[in-house]
Amino acid sequence: MTETDNESFEELFKAEKTTKIRHLTPGQKIQATIVGINDETTFLDVGGKSEGVLNSSELRDNEGNFKYQLGDKLDVYFLQTKSSEQLFTTSIGSGSSAAHLEEAFRSGIPVEGFVKAEIKGGFEITLGGNVRGFCPFSQMGLRRVEDAAKEYLETHMKFQITRFEENGRNIVLSARAIQEAERAELREKLQQTLQEGQTVEGVVSSIREFGAFVDIGGVDGLIPISEIGWSRVDKVEEYFTVGQKVQTVIKKLDWDKERISLSYKETQADPWNEVTTLFPEGTTHMGTVARLAQFGAFVTLAPGIDGLIHISKLGGGRRINHPREVLEEGQNIDVTIDGIDLAEKRISLVPADYVSPEAEQDKERDEYKSFKTKEKKARPAAEMGSLGALLKAKMAEKKK
Repeated sequence: MTETDNESFEELFKAEKTTKIRHLTPGQKIQATIVGINDETTFLDVGGKSEGVLNSSELRDNEGNFKYQLGDKLDVYFLQTKSSEQLFTTSIGSGSSAAHLEEAFRSGIPVEGFVKAEIKGGFEITLGGNVRGFCPFSQMGLRRVEDAAKEYLETHMKFQITRFEENGRNIVLSARAIQEAERAELREKLQQTLQEGQTVEGVVSSIREFGAFVDIGGVDGLIPISEIGWSRVDKVEEYFTVGQKVQTVIKKLDWDKERISLSYKETQADPWNEVTTLFPEGTTHMGTVARLAQFGAFVTLAPGIDGLIHISKLGGGRRINHPREVLEEGQNIDVTIDGIDLAEKRISLVPADYVSPEAEQDKERDEYKSFKTKEKKARPAAEMGSLGALLKAKMAEKKK
């Protein structure tokens, strides 16, 4: 034996010695890598000395095509060790017996079921071909759906067996438990990748009066109604529908409270970037009264750009108690830009025909000055006229 052979043997011996067999318990979930596939068997790298084996039928779609390929990773559940091979499954299939289902119950292995019929309190689920199970409405999914029958009937789903009694004659199932576990795993992964300020794509999962919830890949974030658009938003459903794909920006992450705040409007151009160009101070524009408040009227100048006419500037010089006395929502009105605060995104407006008390006083003062000037100019002429008349009369007397 050569020195090279001795070194190779020593390296193999060390590798063999340091390789540990991975001891698994039935039902334990692990991530494996596909290292071989044939029509009947899929071979898995499970990180141990023994090779993992999986029935290839579990990896085919409804048309019989493989959904995975070499090198792909997938989650599997350990069943047992047989002839030095570790047997795995992705779930207990439809051909399983009651005994297999009981083992799935004890080991926490998911089972495949067919949603057969809607019954009182939930759905009848067919397991293992002829084994009947029951899943309550509340355990069919993470969210409440409007038409449960339309959503679930005649579909294949994965369930967790939460109760197995009377040798399989009383089986209670939960699809929600499976989905919650999957989301918990996704949540852990997302904690490592999501950051505030990041743009993410999601799907609108539900709509509420205060905003829209968006599934961003395992967790839900909320787009508050204030973050939907640059303009005032009154009805969320006018902007979103359930199932719609949307781009959002992560505003705040709070993993402790499981809250993610999203913004939809920040994915759109901010109209305030051009406010000073479009609406310089002192210019007059037509706007639409968007909302009336006790302190004034909000007027929309352009989508996403509103200004405020304070109540003190309304009424045409008379005191009013509420803007509704002179304006109504939806009314068009000519306004003048009185001031702009870009930092606070505020525009002060006045009606186009508005005259301030100071300007009114200046006007009255100017009118009074003009009157006095005209009076002063007229007086000498009048005086000259009277003097001329006297002189003319005296000259006439002298001629006589």
